[in-house]
Amino acid sequence: MLKKKDLLKLFKKQSRPLTFKEIRSLMELDRKGARNLKKLLRELVRSGEIIRTRKGRYGLPEEMRLIKGYFQAHRDGYGFVLPETSGEQDIFIPPRATLGALEGDRVIARLENPLKREGRIVRIIEHAQKTVVGTVDITRTGIFLRPKRKDIPFDIYIIGGRKAKNGDLVKAEILSYPTDKRPPTARITKILKKPSTPLEDIELIIDEFNLKRRFPRPVNEEAQKLPEGITAQMAKGRKALRTLPTVTIDGEQAKDFDDAVSIISRPFGYTLYVHIADVGYFVPWNSIIDKEAFQRATSVYFPDRVIPMLPRKLSEELCSLRPKVPRLAFTVEMNFTKEGEMTSSRFYPSIIESNERMTYTEVKAILVDQDSSLRRKYDYLLGDLELMAELCNILRQRRADRGSLDFDLPEPEILLDLRGSIENIIVAERNLAHMIIEDFMIAANEAVAEFLYTKGIPSLYRIHEPPEQGKIDSLAKMIIPVLRKHALLKSKKRINLSAADLPGIIQTIKGLPEEEIINHLILRSMKQARYSPENIGHYGLASKCYTHFTSPIRRYPDLVVHRILRELLTKKRLKARRIKELETILPNIAFHCSKMERLSDDVERSVVSAMRAWFMKDRVGDEFSGRIVSVNAYGLRIRLNDFYVEGFLHVSHMTDDYYIYDEPTLSLVGRRKKKTYSIGDSITVRVDRVDLEEREIVFGLPQA
Repeated sequence: MLKKKDLLKLFKKQSRPLTFKEIRSLMELDRKGARNLKKLLRELVRSGEIIRTRKGRYGLPEEMRLIKGYFQAHRDGYGFVLPETSGEQDIFIPPRATLGALEGDRVIARLENPLKREGRIVRIIEHAQKTVVGTVDITRTGIFLRPKRKDIPFDIYIIGGRKAKNGDLVKAEILSYPTDKRPPTARITKILKKPSTPLEDIELIIDEFNLKRRFPRPVNEEAQKLPEGITAQMAKGRKALRTLPTVTIDGEQAKDFDDAVSIISRPFGYTLYVHIADVGYFVPWNSIIDKEAFQRATSVYFPDRVIPMLPRKLSEELCSLRPKVPRLAFTVEMNFTKEGEMTSSRFYPSIIESNERMTYTEVKAILVDQDSSLRRKYDYLLGDLELMAELCNILRQRRADRGSLDFDLPEPEILLDLRGSIENIIVAERNLAHMIIEDFMIAANEAVAEFLYTKGIPSLYRIHEPPEQGKIDSLAKMIIPVLRKHALLKSKKRINLSAADLPGIIQTIKGLPEEEIINHLILRSMKQARYSPENIGHYGLASKCYTHFTSPIRRYPDLVVHRILRELLTKKRLKARRIKELETILPNIAFHCSKMERLSDDVERSVVSAMRAWFMKDRVGDEFSGRIVSVNAYGLRIRLNDFYVEGFLHVSHMTDDYYIYDEPTLSLVGRRKKKTYSIGDSITVRVDRVDLEEREIVFGLPQA
């Protein structure tokens, strides 16, 4: 029987594309084998593993300067192909060269200008979007759909749709995708109610991004067969840690507790235990639940709910490390010197029993605010919590010394009342308790990654490539004027920054009024971290080897790493055949999980934009003080001081002068009065308009 691996091995040995007859001859196939070859070639072409040229020849994409990846679309029509292969830079795709690809599509691109990293999409392997939500626009030439998602930069022709009225909000199934010669078409499947509350707008966003609200019946049925609790049989062969003082530290609203920590003081330093929910025990490879978890790849969090990766019986009950009940865990035990150097690590299945379900607020009140009532309540854990804070500070300083980028960037927190109305949008607090958990999880992830890497076992890594020099050069234009303004850079000569300079800059600007904005600019210059079977390190953490292991309830890659680690610990070594199997499946898992993570990020951004618009809709005409966070030729993006809300002030609304964009200083400068608006400047604005449909807040300048 002809196998895929044999065919791919043949292509790797050839120096040119092959015809069907040449392949059949080289593989010495009879008539039946030729039929199998045709079928296999079709499958490989469909998956993008090989390419069929216009001349009918077959070859490997990488040999034809073709790159596989997925398309990241921009609202202005252009986009980027993010390659599947680690180490490959993103490829810019101009509007004329997208082949009609939509956000998230898996594509093959040809690199046409290596110096500019510019290319053209030559094939769409898999369409990510099957449905679209938008507004009906009835014209004399037909019925069109204006998509809600800004990464779909064109209207879609509606076939049928006579029941829909102009302006209706609808959900439509895509029938044909855009090409160079024809527009996309779709069929209306549902007329939606326009949102009248913030929670209804969240429902609409769930539809926009095609998220699954419910689990399919077979998944629920498999979940119902799971045990109600931990039995004595399950505990066999596990290290018993139920008497070890252990706590979970999470947010107030959390229900899925997938990590717990313990610590012991030693003469040499510290022993830290990071206990992670043993999801892999209950969810084996290729089970019904596993297949659904892979498709979802991540839990998606909203202000009022979560769409989980796993059924609630697992995520909130059986696997959640609840207090005072036994739970199965996978423990990472690490020894640290007093200077924070990890001297050894061990990994093993365990059974634990968390003493307390603590919150970040409580732990901060105990350790920072010295709250007497909470210190009395948790007096038996005080020594452990203080030891954790001590180790956290040591680990954090050690990471800073090696060049880790320690961004302390604010994030919005949307506060809802019991009826689902928005009470406030504030900056989410990040305190010492958050840092304790963050640093301990980083340590555990590094320990697991280094163990699997040194053993030569195929695994998934969390990689983060350094920013491209072109992005650093653009960043320098914004940062250097700020440093000179505060006399932090005295030389007037041209300064050439590199990626290695960024950690020092982040430390230098601490405490400046522009600190947060510069940190945002640095973050925007970065590549996005992603999953890969190849370890190339994590630039942002200054880590040579990193993975995701500590959140298997809400991230599929963590569950995969759990399984690989357990298999290695159980069998001591993996057979060559099993290693080959992992090498085959891991690239697709990495690619899919990276794509779904970005989808989750897009959902989160849309929710924040929508909630900000709803929060400000009754404040039209009100004036607020704020700070300029970005400047371009079209105007200013401003963040308010009273609320964590952003909006845009278009240059056409700045009517006291003609404002010209000055690129070297990234400022808008008045032609007559020479008034300047730059990043970081304070400004007073008036809310002129709130567009709930576009989820935008439009500012104007108050009348003098």
